[in-house]
Amino acid sequence: MAEDKITLQLGDVEITALIPVAIKASETLRENPRVKDEVAVDIVRHLNMDTSKFDKFLSHEGVIARTIMLDKMVKDFVDKNPECAIVNIAAGLDNRFSRVDNGKILWFDLDLPDMIDARKKVFEDKPRVKMLPANALDEAWAAEVKKSIPNPATKMLFLAEGLFMYLSFEEIAQLLTILKTHFPGSTLIAEQNSKAMVKHQKHHDTVSKTNAVFRSGSKNGQEIAALVDGVTCVEEHSFNEEMRKYSLRGKLFAMLLPGMNDRWAVFEW
Repeated sequence: MAEDKITLQLGDVEITALIPVAIKASETLRENPRVKDEVAVDIVRHLNMDTSKFDKFLSHEGVIARTIMLDKMVKDFVDKNPECAIVNIAAGLDNRFSRVDNGKILWFDLDLPDMIDARKKVFEDKPRVKMLPANALDEAWAAEVKKSIPNPATKMLFLAEGLFMYLSFEEIAQLLTILKTHFPGSTLIAEQNSKAMVKHQKHHDTVSKTNAVFRSGSKNGQEIAALVDGVTCVEEHSFNEEMRKYSLRGKLFAMLLPGMNDRWAVFEW
C-alpha cells in the first residue's frame, strides 16, 4: 500500500464493510488466530480513522464464525468444481479469494462503484480476479461476467455476505431473478439475518455505530426461496454452530437467543 494513510469515501451501507475488516485485522494479530487476513491488518494500519468501534465482542465472534463457515463452504464447492467461477456480490474489502484459490477458479468481486474504488486502493489486479463496479440489482453486470468466462458450461457460485439485510424482500427477489435468469443451474450462499435483529437493530454492537439500516429479516431460508419460483433452499446453518465452540459467552448467546444470530443459507435453481 503506497500511501501512508488512506481515506475512504463510502456510503452508509458500504461503511459497514469496515466492520469485518477491523475484526479480521485484530483476530490476525492474536497469538492463535482463527482467521488470518494480512490485507485487513494493512488496511487498518493505513486507514485514516479509528476502527475500534467496529470490533466488539459479539460482532467479532460472529464475523469470525461466519468467515470460518463460508471459507469451508466455498472450499468444498471448489473441491467439487475445480474450474468454477465465483461472484462475490457486495464484496466490500473481502479477501476470501486468497484463502480459497486452487489456481484455477475465476473470481469476480462485485460492488458499488465507491466500494470498488476503495478496493482498488488496497487490492492489486490478478489474472483470474476481476473487480466489477456495479449495482447488483442492475443486471448489466451479468453480461460482463458471462463475457469473461470462456466456457459457458462453467459451474457458477454466488456469494452474498452481509448483503440481504440491507435489501427489501422486493430487492432480494429482484437479485434472485437476475441470477436465475442469467445463470441457470447455479448456487448461491447468502447470509440471512432474523426478524428479531431487524426489530432490535439499534442494540447491534457495531452496525448501530453506523447510519446503515437493516431492511429485512427472515424466519428461514425457505421464506427467501419462496420469493422466486424455481429457487430452492437446500441447507441452512446458524453462525451459532461455530460461535459456541470458542467462549462461554458464545455458548450462552447460542443457548439463550438461538434465533437471533445470522445464518448461512444455500440456494439452488
